Amino acid sequence: MAAAAVAGSVLRGLLRRQLAAQRQPLLSFRAMSSAPEQPHASYNYETLKVSRVREKVFHVELNRPDKRNAMNTVFWREMVVCFNKIAQDSECHAVVVSGAGKLFTAGIDLMEMGSVFVMVEGDDTARKAWNLRKKIREYQESFTVLERCPKPVIAAVHGGCIGGGVDLISACDIRYCTQDAWFQVKEVDIGLAADVGTLQRLPRIIGNQSLVNELAFTARKMMAPEAESSGLVSRVFQDKQAMLEGACELAANIAAKSPVAVQGTKVNLIYARDHSVPESLRYMATWNMSMLQTEDLVKSAQAAVEKRSPKDIVYSKM
Repeated sequence: MAAAAVAGSVLRGLLRRQLAAQRQPLLSFRAMSSAPEQPHASYNYETLKVSRVREKVFHVELNRPDKRNAMNTVFWREMVVCFNKIAQDSECHAVVVSGAGKLFTAGIDLMEMGSVFVMVEGDDTARKAWNLRKKIREYQESFTVLERCPKPVIAAVHGGCIGGGVDLISACDIRYCTQDAWFQVKEVDIGLAADVGTLQRLPRIIGNQSLVNELAFTARKMMAPEAESSGLVSRVFQDKQAMLEGACELAANIAAKSPVAVQGTKVNLIYARDHSVPESLRYMATWNMSMLQTEDLVKSAQAAVEKRSPKDIVYSKM
């Protein structure tokens, strides 16, 4: 409480000085929903299509529609490269992830990836196991990178989301889907346990261990209504176009806010998920002892006093 009182006193002083000063014209936030998506020139990938669809909003599309967006070797590598780059790109504050074609993704490309796990290098069992573990850890990183990216990631799912697709969306911050979407933890049907995130993240998302176990043991399909009622997705849309518009609008709303506030919120939500309440409170205090000194706080408070939208505020790049 003492820290809050000091912060309030400092903030009031800063506001008085800011309001007394000559105001600079503010750039207004302009949505670009009417403009066609254009591929981002500096994001060129074989399996992903990256576009700028709103101010500070990127759209990453799984782009192997002829292969039902199956996840091949190139895809696993490009996901890491793409989202590590987005994490450092100050022109992006939020991301929408979707799939091109008839469905979100059919999961792992068994035709191409089967040999990766069968033909393991090594002179004996121990060395083969060591190399296989290394390879699995590399594939885990392909989706952990979504979680580690400080920019909020919104999954927009239509049609099937199978196997690795569930691993992918489980690492996203928000999930939307169409009414014809369905989700399937498919791995047991191909003789393995899901190993790139579903079994670790899905129980924390749904909060119903019995349901998670049922889905993972049986590989049955979960349809959109059940996905919404269980908490896997937060909204269901009539069709893909409506879903993408809704997802991009949500991303634009998030992107218009202070990046210090939004990215700090994501970092602390994930930390709190994996730690106790006392540990998370200590981490939060340490985090905010520096982040509360941002100019974004002053600008946001000033806009609130003047009854202006956060979309009218120009925040420094981050």
